[in-house]
Amino acid sequence: MSLPTPTRRVSSEVRSPTSMVATGHPLAARAAHQMLVRGGSAVDAAVAADALLGVVEPMATGIGGDLLAMLVLPDGSAHSYNGTGRAPAGLDVGRIADMPGQRVPERHVLSITTPGAVQGWHDLHQRLGRLPWAELFAPAIALATEGFAVAPVAAREWALFAPVLRADATAARLYRADAPPAVGERWANPELAALLAAIARVGPDAFYRGAIADAAARAVQAHGGVLSADDLAAHRGDFQRPLASHFRGLEVLECPPNTHGLAVLHALDALEPLALDPSDPRTTLQMVEAMDAALRHARRTVADPAGNTVCTVVVDRDGLAITLMSSVFKRFGSGIAVPGGGFALQNRGHGFSAPGHVNGPAPGKRPYHTVVPAAVRRDGRFHAGLGVVGGAMQPQGHVQLLTRLAAWGEPLQAAIDAPRWRLEADRALALEAGTPAAIERAVRAAGYAEPAGLGELGGRSDFGGAQVVLRDPVSGDLLGGSDRRKDGCALAG
Repeated sequence: MSLPTPTRRVSSEVRSPTSMVATGHPLAARAAHQMLVRGGSAVDAAVAADALLGVVEPMATGIGGDLLAMLVLPDGSAHSYNGTGRAPAGLDVGRIADMPGQRVPERHVLSITTPGAVQGWHDLHQRLGRLPWAELFAPAIALATEGFAVAPVAAREWALFAPVLRADATAARLYRADAPPAVGERWANPELAALLAAIARVGPDAFYRGAIADAAARAVQAHGGVLSADDLAAHRGDFQRPLASHFRGLEVLECPPNTHGLAVLHALDALEPLALDPSDPRTTLQMVEAMDAALRHARRTVADPAGNTVCTVVVDRDGLAITLMSSVFKRFGSGIAVPGGGFALQNRGHGFSAPGHVNGPAPGKRPYHTVVPAAVRRDGRFHAGLGVVGGAMQPQGHVQLLTRLAAWGEPLQAAIDAPRWRLEADRALALEAGTPAAIERAVRAAGYAEPAGLGELGGRSDFGGAQVVLRDPVSGDLLGGSDRRKDGCALAG
């Protein structure tokens, strides 16, 4: 069967009466579409896309990272899935207490937590998949084997973050730290292809037990870390009840702690009684202040109750919807790769606060997590699935998108493309190019200053990348929107 070629859509959303995919790379959209054409569920499509994203965007995601998902079933019932990994059982908190600021540094070997993505794929498929498990990985395996043309945003970030890879010989070789692939250059990852093929044949045990688990432990311990093969074997994910609140007649669903999804709801609750006049610059200031307070609340309270990211949103013909997000946190994660595995390990442990804080580090504990896939219900049924990649931009992006869509009634793609703001730290606010001058004057007069320092992103803040699928309440059609800030697209079923 001939499949449609995904194209970038910037000025208008994509429309379909049946099914829809929105994701961060055209090849991932194609893989998801293939699964839907074969009779697969939205979960099958999302897993196939996510596995492929780990091949084509290794700086953002991969099997060395975590996974979270938000699901809305055809009957309107909702579930979130937490596939985030835990700190190693052998973590010595005393080592962290002696570090500057009593925090795990961004790329330190102790920032490595157990990867949760592979188990997450399996758990989601076991519950709501329809196609055979092995079929989901065929597109990713083919690309990793044969190679692919590196996309523009991926190439730019690959070059920017190449220095991260040079501290580890395996990562430097695998990801070509001294000569990162240019735009359009073909790159292959046969080691990852072989591991994905093993996962397709055997299941999660091919990753969490045996040779690869042992190799991951040795790689970490060679750098002075404590992740063990037992930590990988002990990993488990879990389905949870989403957090929910109402905004402009819609029910917004967010993932519970250890994510900061509650910050979205905290901010929306503060904004709900306000007029939110889009023509008044003070409205943006009110949004910034509500988000500022919400993030400060999250930093005080979010912890395990027991960056960079990719996002895929799929709705299938039966009405099953999933927002699936995965991440290795900062670009290329810890910068430590697993010999023979073709992947880098995440650095989520940087999300821990100082010892003694509710989010303080501890053996077997999940850190504060920035990944927050979301969904929206209208009258008890699916209305939208959305995610905005980009570390702390994620909850801020949710609030800005939902305000534009639900309070201001903007068209989907216009709401995605509109200039964003990003709180980088207390009273430090970055404004994206194109922000109206009146808004800039209002927030600067209120004491929100331009962030200082260049940072890893070469002098600009990361304003994220949104993927959204929304059901038109009038026609019932599905609308798909994909962010111009990334390499992705929306593709109708």
